[in-house]
Amino acid sequence: MRGVRVVGFVLLSACVVLLGGGVSAPAQTGDQNPLAGLIFYVDQESSSMEEWRSLRRSGQQSKADLVWKIAREPKAVWVGRFTSPNFHVKVRRIFDNAHAQGAVPILTVLRAQSTRCSPTYDGGGPAEDARTRAWYDDLARAIGLDRVVIAFEPDSLGTIDCHARSRRVARYRLLRYGIDALSRNPNATIYIEAGASDWEGASRMAKKLRKVGIAKVRGFMLNATHYDWTRANIAYGVKLSRLVGGKHFVINTAENGRGPIHKRLPNGRRLTLWCNPPKRGLGPAPTTNTSNPWADAYLWINRPGYAQSCQGRPIAWYLPRALSYAKYATSWEAPPPGTKNGFRVR
Repeated sequence: MRGVRVVGFVLLSACVVLLGGGVSAPAQTGDQNPLAGLIFYVDQESSSMEEWRSLRRSGQQSKADLVWKIAREPKAVWVGRFTSPNFHVKVRRIFDNAHAQGAVPILTVLRAQSTRCSPTYDGGGPAEDARTRAWYDDLARAIGLDRVVIAFEPDSLGTIDCHARSRRVARYRLLRYGIDALSRNPNATIYIEAGASDWEGASRMAKKLRKVGIAKVRGFMLNATHYDWTRANIAYGVKLSRLVGGKHFVINTAENGRGPIHKRLPNGRRLTLWCNPPKRGLGPAPTTNTSNPWADAYLWINRPGYAQSCQGRPIAWYLPRALSYAKYATSWEAPPPGTKNGFRVR
């Protein structure tokens, strides 16, 4: 794990990982990296950890060893409308468990999710907007004064155009409301969704970030649901940072160890295979030792081993996919010479 120091193990075989060193900086302000020195939470109740235990109990040690590559790393805990019932209790349990490890949780906030894409899609309309605003307020109260890192609303800005034109302004206002609510938590470090290097142009994304209030938070996150190379996202992030006042960023490296699969269409356009592309691998482990000073960290914001719903199954833990990610794991930040789609070309 480059740039990550394992400082010990707690009960139930959780590894506690220290990113960087020293005392962490303030949550949002200053040039010092606010993530350096934080110990990030390893969820003992995660699907990967439970699978690892199950495989060990059943004597499937080779599979257990592969799943351990996922289970041992600090990953974001996702919260959304699915965090129910007893929302407040479940959120506080995350923090209680993190406190027991002396660690800080990363929360991926997914409440304003776009579930369709059409000229008439309204995202639930004003009534759903009101419910989402109330949910943001509830989350802010549940977090309170606790130290937390928030990955705010994956794909939310990238899918603005999936909504009916009449609903897009309301969508920006809704996301801005959530950022306002959560940024008032003094010990929350927030990174707003900003797509990925193989999605849309930096100038277009910069306009979206300014609309939702990028100035109020630490920065933005990249590659949360994509597979593009870390080095490509760094180049994109630096370009985007220059357009939004020098904001810092984090990159999701949970699934980009083999990079993306891009195909050229007959019209010359590039098609990105985003729906459960085959033979992808875990990428660089979580670390604040990045290859660019504007990148605060490589984090596992997404959940490797979960399958997308695009192939007719619900978003859920899927062991064959987890084993594939672990089997093809690399620490590559860019494609090595002589490779295509993440594999050596013979």
